[in-house]
Amino acid sequence: MVVGGGIAGLAAACSLLRQGWTVTVLEQARRFAEVGAGLALTSNGLSALASLGLDTPARGAGHPVQMEGTQDHRGRWLVRIPSGSFRRPPPTAYGIHRKELHRLLLASAQGASLLPGARMVGIDPGRPDGPRAVVFCTSDKGDLALDADLVVGADGLRSACRQQLAPATAPRYSGKSAWRGVVREFPAAANGFTVRWGPGAEFGALRIGAGSVYWYGYTFSEEGQRWADEKDAAMEHFAGWAEPVPSLIEATAPSAILRHDVYALAPALATYVYGRAVLIGDAAHAMVPTLGQGANSSLEDGACVGLLIARAVDQGGSLAAALGSYDAQRRPRTQRIARRSAAAGRLGADLRAPAGVAARNALLRFLPGGIAARAGSSVLAWRAPA
Repeated sequence: MVVGGGIAGLAAACSLLRQGWTVTVLEQARRFAEVGAGLALTSNGLSALASLGLDTPARGAGHPVQMEGTQDHRGRWLVRIPSGSFRRPPPTAYGIHRKELHRLLLASAQGASLLPGARMVGIDPGRPDGPRAVVFCTSDKGDLALDADLVVGADGLRSACRQQLAPATAPRYSGKSAWRGVVREFPAAANGFTVRWGPGAEFGALRIGAGSVYWYGYTFSEEGQRWADEKDAAMEHFAGWAEPVPSLIEATAPSAILRHDVYALAPALATYVYGRAVLIGDAAHAMVPTLGQGANSSLEDGACVGLLIARAVDQGGSLAAALGSYDAQRRPRTQRIARRSAAAGRLGADLRAPAGVAARNALLRFLPGGIAARAGSSVLAWRAPA
């Protein structure tokens, strides 16, 4: 039983199906769909997709992007990643629209029983060596009680599964909000990905198709603040930044601009496993987006549900041991990525005071680009279990 039909949940469903398990996916929305803009599939996320047989389709639906480094908001290099800095893997990602990635996963999960409009309202996680888990939900068919050998809680940032199983951990506002947009035709965009840091803000853009560019602007904001015209607000905030920042925002249709407040989970979960239930993706480790690893780590989690749990059980191992192995491998890694993402934010968009920004910029300009590239290699070098 998978609760949640987003990227993490569908990846888990695909992985379980590949191990021959019977899978049901509950999605509270009326239809299986993804709301969002773009993302960068890095090599770890692509490895997860490869284990699902979806890496080639994902590359075909996206656009190759070379990681180039970091500039200040005036367009001056702070850290430039030289070609060949990564020994493993190469610094190539694929920009893709979230809807395209979701479409690929959904098509691959058609062997599951997909139940849209099913909202989980309760869970009895059972015991690995005892009673099966039971998920209680409401739907158009009435109230349902569905039992399962395994429950995968993949219902996102405001996870109902997590609220029931680990209520002390909840989303905490980061103090920042993000605008996101997609420009359908922007021929001036390069094929590289450069992060730009300004006082209290970050901006990035990457190609997600032959003519489309995804961009984001990440900045301090009061929680829940909204503007009458989000496009005008974004343009005002990033006025004076080096091109192509102003032109990208200007070229975006107002209807194609999204904004959402940014949250991370706190405190970190002591375990991802509760009886026969396991939390994955944002339900387990929602993080700030400064390393671009939210979707990639969710794909890792989903792939590992099948590779570390289902496969181990099929090979004669106990469910308790398989769940313990999953937690031992996934929780330290994903929580480390979450901590690194927060640290990157403190070095980047969190700095607002001119003296702090100037000191950081001066320090980074003395840092060889190869060192910066290798600092992130442990995140990107992950490979799906063989």
